[in-house]
Amino acid sequence: MHRTILPALMVVIVGVTAIRAEDWPQWRGPHLNGTSQEIGLPVRWGPSENVSWKLAMPAWSGATPIVFGEQIFLNVADGDDLSLWAIDRGTGESLWQRPLSDGNVKRQKQNMSSPSPVTDGEHVWVMTGTGILKQFDFDGNPGWTRDIQADYGEFGLNWGYASSPLLHEDALYVPVLHGMRTDDPSYVLRIDKATGQTVWRVERPTHARRESPDAYITPALLQYDGVTEIVLTGGDVVTGHDPATGQELWRADGLNPENQRDYRIVASPVVMDGMIYAPTRVRPLLALRAGGRGDVTTSHLVWSTRNGPDVPTPVTDGTYFYIVNDRGIVFCLDAKTGLTIYGPERIRPGTYSSSPVLADGKIYVTNEDGTTTVYKAGPEFEILAENAMDEYTLSSIAISDGQLFLRTDAFLYAIGDRRTR
Repeated sequence: MHRTILPALMVVIVGVTAIRAEDWPQWRGPHLNGTSQEIGLPVRWGPSENVSWKLAMPAWSGATPIVFGEQIFLNVADGDDLSLWAIDRGTGESLWQRPLSDGNVKRQKQNMSSPSPVTDGEHVWVMTGTGILKQFDFDGNPGWTRDIQADYGEFGLNWGYASSPLLHEDALYVPVLHGMRTDDPSYVLRIDKATGQTVWRVERPTHARRESPDAYITPALLQYDGVTEIVLTGGDVVTGHDPATGQELWRADGLNPENQRDYRIVASPVVMDGMIYAPTRVRPLLALRAGGRGDVTTSHLVWSTRNGPDVPTPVTDGTYFYIVNDRGIVFCLDAKTGLTIYGPERIRPGTYSSSPVLADGKIYVTNEDGTTTVYKAGPEFEILAENAMDEYTLSSIAISDGQLFLRTDAFLYAIGDRRTR
């Protein structure tokens, strides 16, 4: 009997490990929402504590490290130049670097390396703030190249383009939501990931004015009842689009109730369990029920809060909805009803531009001074650790194989020991 049980138990253990070890293939991770199923993650670290390796960086970036298998991909700004780096995830050594574009522009904390790469495990695609979109294989061989500004006109965002592409099945979805520095319309592209050809381009009109048309968001993928939709926020509204045609299926107003002129949107929409969470410039954050068509401003609004974030994208497990605002004030709401579970609570004071991630029953979020606060997920607020690196940080943490990947202006860190799949 013991001979029978032991191999079966080993299979179960191996199976669980394989399930909970994940890649981080896009900005918001394997589930496109900032969550990971991994367990046993590091809680405490420092510049010389619990660091597996570190790799020097030439400058800051808002782009998240992308991890797949044995490689990490980074969008990197170095002086006037932008490039894609591939890193050996086991050693932290550079495997190759490929040029993307010159013309890097710095606008306060923003530079043109802000969009995160995306990968399907065979190819990697990377967008720059200068409008160059390129494909590479994992050996660094170039595929196709697009110049979005050359094809469709100059970007007109006040702070420069920063949206990461959404990769879904055979396509990249690329939003260009702008208006502050242009009279050209906002639009969304579906680009064939294999050929680089535009499948469709759909304009996205709104009544937003001055800077309010500008959005720096990454689209969200909404799937329910066999239906798939692409969700965008920007220009004072949240919209859902048919991925096959780009057709707008529904629209909710209310992200700029006072019609202010400076309501640009930075935090991306979040989707979980048939709910759409749409942040704006702090207030209001709207929670909508999926499944609507046409104007769903009132018919599908479930709840709203005036305690939303500005820059950090929220995260949810479907039960609780976690908000970290730019000043390090945190809230936990019931994800289905909007009832406040706790908050306002204070984590380490500072400016927060990275987005929180949720894994292993914990929330990880890093401020611009490089301190990552780890606090407990669930209905009770409890700070578990504060980990200071004392380096300028805009990038969100990536999680893979039991490790955390933290990017500052000085280094890319692999934190903790790697778990074998």
